[in-house]
Amino acid sequence: MWSLRRTMGPGPLRGGCLLRWLGLKICRRSTLVFALLWFGTWVFLNGLVFVHRTILSDYCTDDKSKRILQRVCEEYREGALTGDLCEDLCVSGQVEYKRCLYYENGKKVIEARWRGTPVVLKSKLENFSSYESLGLLEYQDPAEELAPLDVVFYATLEIRNSLGLDMGGNASLPPLWGQRLRERGRPYSRAELASLWSLLQQEEYVFLRVLQDLSRHVAKVLGSCGHFYAVEYLSAGHAWDQNIFSLEELSAGPWTARDMVHRIALSFLDMAWRFDNDFSHRLHLCDIKPENFAIRKDLTVVAIDVDMAFFEPKMRDILEQNCTNDDDCNFFDCISECNMKTNKCSSKRRNSNLQVICQKIFRPWFSPTLLGAKAGLPLQVDLQRAVQECAETPWGEDEEHPQAVQKRLLHLLTRLLHQGTASERGGADGEGIHSHTALNF
Repeated sequence: MWSLRRTMGPGPLRGGCLLRWLGLKICRRSTLVFALLWFGTWVFLNGLVFVHRTILSDYCTDDKSKRILQRVCEEYREGALTGDLCEDLCVSGQVEYKRCLYYENGKKVIEARWRGTPVVLKSKLENFSSYESLGLLEYQDPAEELAPLDVVFYATLEIRNSLGLDMGGNASLPPLWGQRLRERGRPYSRAELASLWSLLQQEEYVFLRVLQDLSRHVAKVLGSCGHFYAVEYLSAGHAWDQNIFSLEELSAGPWTARDMVHRIALSFLDMAWRFDNDFSHRLHLCDIKPENFAIRKDLTVVAIDVDMAFFEPKMRDILEQNCTNDDDCNFFDCISECNMKTNKCSSKRRNSNLQVICQKIFRPWFSPTLLGAKAGLPLQVDLQRAVQECAETPWGEDEEHPQAVQKRLLHLLTRLLHQGTASERGGADGEGIHSHTALNF
């Protein structure tokens, strides 16, 4: 009996241990599954938040754009801001919203029609309150108003600071602005000063507003309301299209597509030359790509995005940084050299606007794949070689060679333009044909 109990006794115990072991294993597996499920849910929810904050919050939507313009009009009615565009935008309805073109990090670009004319509304920041207020207004009696000469003084300081021009430099730029501000005899209201100050904090606005009096190669500012300003709407380039510009949208006279390309190329040459020579300081374009340029109906090239444009003094400050190799001295399209002895980038730009234009715009335009059967023609071959030489020629200390390359491009493009015009006229010799105005250096 005892032996039988000894034989049977341990059985149930061993079975209970087995059940407990299985239960523990199942429990551990359930805990692991639950933990993985919780972690996956946490990652998913955080991913949604990240997508919302980084992508959806900057997504260009019509509803959000219209709400932003509604806030501008509310602040206009409250007397916080003003401008020559406000009445038509907020009262008479002469500004018709079309679509949102761009929205990132607060920068807003909207297409609209102002009294039937296509325009682009821009602001670096979404809200008027995001701009710093003019400190003088905080200490000024609300009943007092600043005289025009005082406004000219403060605006000049802000413009010089924005453009990177020192007070001792050539004073030819700000007085053009000052002359406009002086034209009115009455003092400026607080809303006018606050609106002007928000505009002066936008480097692109300052560049366009000042340079449009000096160059036809920048977009024209047509008006403003608070921190939003309107510029002319033009046909911009496309990075995804080898033709770069939609020539069919221009409808520029009786010219063929290739003639239009040659005229636009000549205008690019003119713009590069003028940005190097027309101002008291050389103007550097550090973000040269098709979508940052547009074409007027007369085929003039226009810079429409100058967020990365700098005059020589500011360019030198930007380039002169610490470095360990030449790659550390590249500021977008503006490159410099690293001095390995001092571990400092040279303050002098190594390449030029024209060199980058040749690399990014002329090379695709005049490539054999785009020219097709005409690629083997002698003038086209010479042009391709000249473009290649231009793209590979650094500016450096010796400016004679790059200028010779520029003249060669000018000569070849002019000959191609005359050749195309002569063939259109049935083989005429082309005598008396006037080149595009871009040739008038």
